[in-house]
Amino acid sequence: MATILVVDDELGIRALLSEILTDEGHTVELAENAAQARSVRESLRPDLVLLDIWMPDVDGISLLKEWGATGMLSMPVIMMSGHGTIDTAVEATKFGASAFLEKPITLQKLLRAVEQALVKPGARGPGTGNGGGPVRGDGNGGGLPGEPGGGPMLAVPVPVAVPSGPQAEQIFDLDRPLREARDAFEKSYFEFHLAKESGSMTRVAEKTGLERTHLYRKLKQLGVDLTRNKRGSV
Repeated sequence: MATILVVDDELGIRALLSEILTDEGHTVELAENAAQARSVRESLRPDLVLLDIWMPDVDGISLLKEWGATGMLSMPVIMMSGHGTIDTAVEATKFGASAFLEKPITLQKLLRAVEQALVKPGARGPGTGNGGGPVRGDGNGGGLPGEPGGGPMLAVPVPVAVPSGPQAEQIFDLDRPLREARDAFEKSYFEFHLAKESGSMTRVAEKTGLERTHLYRKLKQLGVDLTRNKRGSV
């Protein structure tokens, strides 16, 4: 995984990008202006920089030019803007940016841009990205067939097995109220995917087809332990 510097004057955007990238296993450093970005760049030498264009004092394009002129543009830089134009994107690329992301930034575009930037020739560090694109499930994960009371035991097969953690095939007792049976299935369903994705909420959200905020609420409601399968950052 890589060390990524996020430079943006908006606290909410810094926090969101940090959460997503940290969840992917990256080490994230934050800066809210050009002065802080210079300091982090000199001390840590990040593998990748996500740089906002519109910032107070020194804007992102000016900082990009500065790094290029002083020989400090040794890492890929992805520019971000909520008011960007084609001309802005072209200018950023001309001065060394590897990509341009328009706000609001979608999860898929962010992860794809980061992955591509880290594997480009000349990029620092071991950034190997995350391999293939996301695979989405139908996101239902919900009701069990049959009425409560006197029903048979149900085996739920899942085609991919994992070496540890919740198993791909489990037995559920249907001789119980429908809500309890559904909750038991959903809890096992999410625990299976959390174990399979090494605790990555981003990947589980993609696999199950749920928004991250809805997924967090759902896991909390079901009493799923989010720390058990959480992978450590590098």
